[in-house]
Amino acid sequence: MEKFQQYIGGVFSDGSAAFESRDPATGRVWAMMPEARSQDVNAAVDAAAAAFASEEWGGTTASGRGKLLLRLADLIAEHAGRLAELETRDTGKIIRETSAQVAYVAEYYRYYAGLADKIEGAHLPIDKPDMEVWLRREPVGVVAAIVPWNSQLFLAAVKVGPALAAGCTVVLKASEDGPAPLLEFARIFDQAGFPKGVLNVITGFGQDCGAVLTSHPGVDHIAFTGGPETARHIVRNSAENLASTSLELGGKSPFIVFDDADIESAVNAQVSGIFAATGQSCVAGSRLIVSNKIKDVFLARLKEKAEAAIIGAPDDMATEIGPLCTKGQLEVATDLVAASKTAGAGIVTGGSPLDREGTYFPPTIIDCSDAPDAPCLTTEFFGPVLSVLSFDTEAEALEIANDTAFGLAAGVFTKDLTRAHRMVRDLRAGIVWVNTYRAVSPIAPFGGSGLSGHGREGGLQAALDYTKTKAVWLRTSDDPIPDPFVMR
Repeated sequence: MEKFQQYIGGVFSDGSAAFESRDPATGRVWAMMPEARSQDVNAAVDAAAAAFASEEWGGTTASGRGKLLLRLADLIAEHAGRLAELETRDTGKIIRETSAQVAYVAEYYRYYAGLADKIEGAHLPIDKPDMEVWLRREPVGVVAAIVPWNSQLFLAAVKVGPALAAGCTVVLKASEDGPAPLLEFARIFDQAGFPKGVLNVITGFGQDCGAVLTSHPGVDHIAFTGGPETARHIVRNSAENLASTSLELGGKSPFIVFDDADIESAVNAQVSGIFAATGQSCVAGSRLIVSNKIKDVFLARLKEKAEAAIIGAPDDMATEIGPLCTKGQLEVATDLVAASKTAGAGIVTGGSPLDREGTYFPPTIIDCSDAPDAPCLTTEFFGPVLSVLSFDTEAEALEIANDTAFGLAAGVFTKDLTRAHRMVRDLRAGIVWVNTYRAVSPIAPFGGSGLSGHGREGGLQAALDYTKTKAVWLRTSDDPIPDPFVMR
């Protein structure tokens, strides 16, 4: 059995307690994880605060920070195989995806390495002739980065990369539902040459770890990826320290297919959007909104591909659908499908857990044509379950797509360029993919609105979110200051 340690102040140690981690493919315990409690959280924040105040980190030039990030990127690429294997073992995410995704994670650190010395201030054309005024961009301070188990190395990179590029220090909390990859990432980070305390990696549970971290007076910014309910607790906790927050939350993303779309391409994109990663993605295209003119043809082809998908062990490169990460997710998917059937929705394929070892749920398609109020249309499954509605007109498609409290992503499939532009303009989503889906890059911002949160990860904006603006006023006149009782 493997044993992992937390990373605080440049030192690896056991937590105040320990807990078991189970392999989702078998349900059996495979590793022991360090459980951080209040004293560990306090130590991690103190270490980050000390590093932030130190000359060793604070005196590092922006170019120097960039070079350290480049070294980290190279180490991630070098150890990508090990990281991918751990993510697959601890979360059930198929090795086919973790291998590709972890290798690409290095590019995020390279991007922010290059951006580190491009974060600029500004000169202001102030309306006073004897003044020079300019703006400085300075790091916000200690960042609490809270990452879920799915795509965790990627979701850590879009927080840690820009935060370190900006000059912040970080306490990174890995999810207790599969922390192994980020605890291993700490060992790779330790080799990169950063000063001690710049990054601290812990994991633990709600009140004893997460709540202590997000309410800690030493935390200046909270970057969170997860569900809306947890986000509400974090926002309440931030009232204690008045930390700024960026929240990347869930989605119920519309996947809109018009009758002129390339059906085979759109079907493949829909498979990628909802069945890849076993549907455990915040941008999952979980609401198919398809033209009535092609609905039957489209669903028949999609059903064929869903039923042909290879369900198997996540560490097998041939596997296309692996297990859900936790037993709780399996129960949520099962209960939501049952409730949707009760509401009048029809099962096109799938719908029940597989009778095998592990937490397997098959690709499932639910036709909601006769059940517009089915819970599957409004609740995020975080599993391979697709809900289907149809439309006759463009206006109807847009209305259905925007009928959600979320606002993260959307897909539009059409060969009509003017229609595509209209849909892009009117869809309420932070990301719109046209004739493709689930594509990411460090260059492009990622995020949404409504119950999907606020703030952006990726791109220049993410780095700016980890800075604060300082206005500097310099009087250039040698004359004595006039009337001191009048504001200048």
